[in-house]
Amino acid sequence: MPCGKNNNTMEKYLFFYLKTGGGHLAPAKAVAEKMRSRQNGRVEILLADGLLGAKSIIKLIIESGYKNAVNQAVWTFELLYALNKIKPIGKLTAFLVTHFIKGGIEKEILENKPDKIVIFHFFIIQPVFEILKKHNLNIPVITVVTDPFTAHPIWFLNKDQKFIVFSEMLREKCVKMGIDNDNMKVFPFVLDTKFSHKIDGQKAQIIRRNLGYKPDSKIILIMGGGDGMPKGKKILKKIITSNIDAEIAIVCGNNKKMFRHVIKIIEKFRISNIRVYGYIDFVHSLIGISDIVITKCGASTFMEILLMGKIPVINNYIWEQEKGNMEFVCDSDMGILEKKIGRVPGVLNKLLTDNELYNSISTNIKNASIRNGVGPVSKYLLEFKQ
Repeated sequence: MPCGKNNNTMEKYLFFYLKTGGGHLAPAKAVAEKMRSRQNGRVEILLADGLLGAKSIIKLIIESGYKNAVNQAVWTFELLYALNKIKPIGKLTAFLVTHFIKGGIEKEILENKPDKIVIFHFFIIQPVFEILKKHNLNIPVITVVTDPFTAHPIWFLNKDQKFIVFSEMLREKCVKMGIDNDNMKVFPFVLDTKFSHKIDGQKAQIIRRNLGYKPDSKIILIMGGGDGMPKGKKILKKIITSNIDAEIAIVCGNNKKMFRHVIKIIEKFRISNIRVYGYIDFVHSLIGISDIVITKCGASTFMEILLMGKIPVINNYIWEQEKGNMEFVCDSDMGILEKKIGRVPGVLNKLLTDNELYNSISTNIKNASIRNGVGPVSKYLLEFKQ
C-alpha cells in the first residue's frame, strides 16, 4: 500500500542530495526555500543527505574523494568520469554505490513517508527505485538533472522516470538516448531567489562601503565555488605582480589551506587592495559589486555570475562534466576562456581598459535573457502528479 499520503493536508517532500560539490545541494536548498515561501507553511520539505546512513569510509571515498580529485588531481576525476560513460562500468558503479548507501535512504523513506521524492544526484536514483519496488510504495519521484548541458549517462540508466532538465540541448540529447519526451520538463537553471535581482546604483554603493571597497574602483572577484578557486593563489600572485588598477576579492570557501596561503601572499607583498574571504553567505553581494569574476565553470557558479550580468573569465573547467557549461558561455561571447594563468592579467587588463570589448560582452549577457528557474520548478513540483 502507498505510504505517500499523510493524514493531514500538509504535503511532505523528501529531497535527496549528495555533498559532491555545491551543484547538487544548492539547487535543492533553493527549490525547498521557494516552495516553502509559496505555500506559506502548508508544505513540509526534508533535505536528506544520501550518505547519512553510510559508513565513514564510503563518505570519505565519495565526498572527500571528489573534493580532492577536483582540487588537487583533476585528471583522476576526469578519468573516472570517462570510464563511467562506458555503460557496463557505469552500471557497475551505480550497483556498488547503491549497495553501500541504500540502507540510509531506505530508513529516510520509511520513517518520513513522503508524498513525493525529488532526487538531486544520480547516485540516489537506483537505490530509491529499488526501495520503492521492494516495499510496493507508490510515491511519485522526480529527478532534477543538475548538470545543465553535459550530463553524465549515469543520470539516465533508468530511462523510465520523470526528469527536470535545464536546457533544450540536454533535452534533445535525452531524446536521442531513447527517453520519452513526455518524461522531461525543461526549465531555466535553478538558483537562490536573490540572484534574480541585480545590484546597482545606490544599493551597490552601500554594499561597497559596508565591505570596505572604494566607491569608484574596479573590482576583480576570484571565486570558484564552495572549495575555492583551483590554483587561486597562483592567479592572485600573477595579478598582484601585474599591477592591475583594481581592487581584488578572493573567496576561498571551505578551503582553509588556500585561505592561509592567500593571507601569507598579502603579507608578503604588503598590499591593501585585496580582501580574502572564507566561507561566506554574501556571495550575491560580492558578485553584484564586481566588474569581472575569475572562475571555474561549475553550473551554479557560472549561472550566478551571468544572471547578475557580470563577465566571467574562465580559467578552469572539468572535462567533460563542465565542458558544456564553458561552451555555453564562450560560444555565445558571454565570457572569456583563458586556461593559462600567465595570460590572465592580460585578459583582465584588456577588459578593464577596452570599453568596447567590455560593453559588447555585457550586452551579450543581457540579450541572452537568462532567467532563474527556481520559481517555475517549485510550481511544477507542487503541482506534479504521477
